Amino acid sequence: MLKFHLNDKKILKEIYDFAKNRRVKLYLVGGVLRDLILERQKHNPDFDFAIKKGAINFGRNLAKQMKAGFVVLDKEHGACRVARKASRKTYTFDFSDFRGPGLAEDLQHRDFTINSIALELEKVFSAKYIDGFLIDYYGAQEDLKEKIIRVVNKKSFSEDPLRILRAFSFASILSFEIDKETLALAKSEKNKLTGVSFERVRDELFKVFDTDKTFDCFVALDKLKILEIIFPEIKKMRKIGQGPYHHLDVWQHTLESIRQFDLLFKDIKDQEILEYLDEVISSDRSRRQLLKLGLFLHDIGKPATLRHEKGRTTFHGHEREGLRLGIGIAKRLKFSNDEVHSLHKMILWHLRPGYLADSENPTARAKFRYFRDAGVEALSILLLSLADQRATKGPLTTAGARKQHERVVARLIREYLHKSKDKKEERLINGNDIMKKLRLTPSPLIGKILWALEELQAIGKVRTKEEALKAAAKIAKARNK
Repeated sequence: MLKFHLNDKKILKEIYDFAKNRRVKLYLVGGVLRDLILERQKHNPDFDFAIKKGAINFGRNLAKQMKAGFVVLDKEHGACRVARKASRKTYTFDFSDFRGPGLAEDLQHRDFTINSIALELEKVFSAKYIDGFLIDYYGAQEDLKEKIIRVVNKKSFSEDPLRILRAFSFASILSFEIDKETLALAKSEKNKLTGVSFERVRDELFKVFDTDKTFDCFVALDKLKILEIIFPEIKKMRKIGQGPYHHLDVWQHTLESIRQFDLLFKDIKDQEILEYLDEVISSDRSRRQLLKLGLFLHDIGKPATLRHEKGRTTFHGHEREGLRLGIGIAKRLKFSNDEVHSLHKMILWHLRPGYLADSENPTARAKFRYFRDAGVEALSILLLSLADQRATKGPLTTAGARKQHERVVARLIREYLHKSKDKKEERLINGNDIMKKLRLTPSPLIGKILWALEELQAIGKVRTKEEALKAAAKIAKARNK
C-alpha cells in the first residue's frame, strides 16, 4: 500500500494549503510517484507538479510564503522551481503548466511511460493510501512492473533530444530494459543530440557514472553510435591494436577498464576510501563519477601517438596528448576548475603507478615524487591503475606481473591513507635562510632549492637545519654549472 513519508507529507501540506486558498488544483506527476511505487528514496527529495496554467506566478508566490529559493526554468512552457531546506534535506518543487488542454494531454508529453503517472495532491491528505487514486493513462504501472523504459509518444525525442540519453540513464539507475521501439526511435533521432547543451548532456552522463551499470550503458550507446556523437574523439580509438601486452584494442580496453572499476568498487569495504570517492568535487558531482570519466579518457591520446618501431607498437607521450584532448572535452562539458584540475592529474599521471610497480619495493624518492605530483588525486589514480591493469590481459602480461602490480598499489593506497592523516612536515629552512646563507638574491632558483629540499627531508636525507643548509649549497652549485 502506497503512502508518503510523514516528513514529506508535512511539507506537501504547506503547498496544498497554499493552493487550496487560491483555488488551484495541483497534480503530483512523474518521478516521485514512480519512486514511491518502486520503494526508492532520495536523500534530497524532488517533486514535480502539473498545474493547468499560471505555474510560474504560483511558484513565485509560494516561494515568498515559504521563504524558499525560486528560479524560472522555462518561460515558454511555464516551468519554475522552488527549493527549500528542511529536516537536513533540500526539497525541490518543480511546477509547470499543462502542455495541452487537460491532464491527459499534458501527461502525453512526458518523456517515458514510467513518468506519466499522476495524483491529485488533495488525495495525499484525504486518503490513507493513494494506490486507488493514481491517474495512469499510458500504462505506467504496467511498465514499472515489467521494468521497461518506453516513450509515451513517438514525438518524445523530437520534443527534447536529451531524452535519448535519459532513456539510458534511467535504464542504468533502475536496472530496467529499454523497449525495442524506443531503441529504434533513439537510433533514428540520435543526431538531434548535437543541438542539446553540453551541460545537460554532462549531467545525464554523470547519472550513469553514479551507477554500477556504466559499462553496460556505454556499450549500448556505442552500439547505436550515440556515444561518438557526444565524444567524436573516440572514432579514432577503434581497431587500434596495442601489442602483446594487451588483448583488446584501445577502444575496447577503455570500456573494459570502466567495467573493471565497477567490479573493483563493489569490493571496496574501507570506509576511508569510500568517503574519498564520495567527496563532492563540484555541484553534486563526486570524485567516483569523475574517476569514471578519467578512465574513459585515460587512453584517448593513443591514436595520435601510435608508432610502429622495430616490430613494436608504441604510444610514447600518449598521456600528454590525452591530457590535451581530455581537458578540451572537460571544458566543452563545462566542468568547474576543480574538476578540470582533477582530470588533469588523472590523465597525466595514470602511468605512474605502473612504473612504480615495476619494482616490488619502489624507492622512497620515487614514491615521494608520485604523491607530490599527484596530490589529492593520488588515490584515485591508484584505483584507476588497478582497473587499467585488470583490463590488460595480453600474452606478455604475466600473472606474476599482475600480482606484483596489485601488491605494490595496495601498499601505496595504505601509505596514502596514512599520509593523509599526518600533519605536513614544516620546512627546516625557508627562502630567507637560503638567500642569507648563500648570499643569493630573489630568483626562481630559491624555489627550486626549496622544492628539492622538501624531497630530501621527506625521504630522510636531511633532518636538521644545518644539513638542509649544506644540501642547499650543493643544489645551488649544481644548478649554476
